[in-house]
Amino acid sequence: MEVHSFSSTQNEEKFVEKKDKKIKRGIIYLSTIPKYMNVTMIQEIFSAYGKVGRVYLQLADNETQSVKHKKKIKKVIKYFTEGWVEFESKKVAKFVAETLNNTQVSTRKKSKFYDVMWNIKYLPRFKWTHLSERLAYERAVHKQRLLIEIAQAKREINFFSYNVDRSKKLHKKHKQGEETTFELPEVKQRDTDIEIRNRKAETQVEDRTEFLKSIFG
Repeated sequence: MEVHSFSSTQNEEKFVEKKDKKIKRGIIYLSTIPKYMNVTMIQEIFSAYGKVGRVYLQLADNETQSVKHKKKIKKVIKYFTEGWVEFESKKVAKFVAETLNNTQVSTRKKSKFYDVMWNIKYLPRFKWTHLSERLAYERAVHKQRLLIEIAQAKREINFFSYNVDRSKKLHKKHKQGEETTFELPEVKQRDTDIEIRNRKAETQVEDRTEFLKSIFG
């Protein structure tokens, strides 16, 4: 009777190979986030399908609302436009995207998410670093835009202050009887429809007169 025996070193090698084999993560993209839904709720919902890693929801610009409770405590509700959910398993991420896309967020009629549909897409070859790079770029662009707006606002304030100071000095000189060389700039107003029609009529009469003179001498 032939007996097959395996050494402990062979078993250890196999165990190390399995341990070193990294599980590929998967990321899904939520193109819309239901109103009143937040990061905690997203984690709870998708954790039912597999282990969830990182979650990021894009906050909507100026989309916050204060709600008063019975105890007169204001609670700020934030709204989100889109989101990314990372799963520890790539297979789970694919399954969630294929299964939940275009389905109801909640099947309970009393739920505030009953009439809301999921819009989910699996992102192949997409890593969390790609999202981090994108967010860093958007923050830099937003910061630069704010700096430009602040600089423009400062220029307008300085220009206004300069004109106010100049106006006060000119007014003071005028009260003291001193002559000033300052003249208000002439503002050209737009011609009215009547003025435009009259000018066209005068031009046509002049042209006709010149035409008749050229014929009859």
